Amino acid sequence: MEVRIVEVEPILVAALEHNGSPALLNDSVQRFIQWRKGTGLSPIDQSQTYGVPYNDPNSTPPEEFRFDICASVTETVPINPQGIVTKTIPGGRCAVATHAGSRERISESVYELYREWLPKSGEELREFPVYFHYLNLDHDTPAHEHLTDIYLPLR
Repeated sequence: MEVRIVEVEPILVAALEHNGSPALLNDSVQRFIQWRKGTGLSPIDQSQTYGVPYNDPNSTPPEEFRFDICASVTETVPINPQGIVTKTIPGGRCAVATHAGSRERISESVYELYREWLPKSGEELREFPVYFHYLNLDHDTPAHEHLTDIYLPLR
């Protein structure tokens, strides 16, 4: 795994906070897509798409799983029926690795970052979870060609 250290700026995002079973995450994604298409506040061709997992779906009880579905915006998100809120992905130092292939297997790359790279790096984690930057989107790209940058916030 190739890992690079970068300095990122804070990112203002529209976020749909998914709380509950990972099996229902796609329903939340569809709700977010409807909001995104309907409002025009975060056009897919001009904005970036992110995911913020607050815990591991493989080891967290389904009712405790949390995941933010996000897209960059340039202004605060108005109150809306879909429950989309404004958040900020904090800036700072991050380790970044690119996961190539199906996002259903992204946990393998995340585990490698935490279990292999981090202990050998001498780096320390910051108080923000790992997050994903989706470099291409599901509807445009076959699963085996998905590219996702994994950001691991560092001190």
